[in-house]
Amino acid sequence: MAGVELGILAPAFIAGLLVLSTHVPLGRHVLARGIVFIDLAIAQVAALGVVAADVAGWPISGWHAQAAACIAALTAAALLTWIERHWPDILEALIGVLFVTAASTELLLLAHDPHGGEHLKDLLVGQILWVTPGDLVPAAALYAGVLALWFGAGERLGRIGFYGLFALTVTASVQLVGIYLVFASLIVPAIMVRRLPPARALGIAYLGGAVAYGAGLVLSALSDLPTGPTVVCALVVTGLALPTIRLALTRGPVHPTCKGRNGM
Repeated sequence: MAGVELGILAPAFIAGLLVLSTHVPLGRHVLARGIVFIDLAIAQVAALGVVAADVAGWPISGWHAQAAACIAALTAAALLTWIERHWPDILEALIGVLFVTAASTELLLLAHDPHGGEHLKDLLVGQILWVTPGDLVPAAALYAGVLALWFGAGERLGRIGFYGLFALTVTASVQLVGIYLVFASLIVPAIMVRRLPPARALGIAYLGGAVAYGAGLVLSALSDLPTGPTVVCALVVTGLALPTIRLALTRGPVHPTCKGRNGM
């Protein structure tokens, strides 16, 4: 039994590490720009592409669905680039409108599907426990390319470059871990290290994220809880705990205050 569980948990943990590899640096950039809901919006649009492919009769695991998700996400990226250029003052509000529109369209497309609720649940909470080594190879290749471009080009990517790279990354991540974990992996580690110098922030964010994924997967297996939500909660708990621990370790010793001449 332990061998079977390890065979399931190991690919899931590696999938989590792969997602963190790109989401940690991208998340810090998103948080700094104040567009924290961009990943939810683009992830939801990518999910809409998958739903549309399913409604069209294409297999969810086939390349048609992947292409539909990428096209939908890249279209959203192009739209957000245009919005940021012309209406930067209401960018966050329009990101929210894009999210709710995509989510509502999914519900409409799935309204007459007897398995629609299950499809929607899979897109939201993910199926990380069912990730196979075969799923990890293309994801790893994509994330390696994303990291090379991000750390190699950085700000030179510009708006369209950033949004396009972000869209491709989020699309792949939704397929691996679901929308909830995509958002948590992007934002929680970034919040966790927001006050740290850049030289230390990435390493601590990666470490905290890895600990949370490992703890969440193990807790889910031991307690038979849904894996995606359990890992999300583990990320949040870790995100709250690490700054508290760091503050306690850096705070100096507290000296008792003398209340009288004799310390009374």
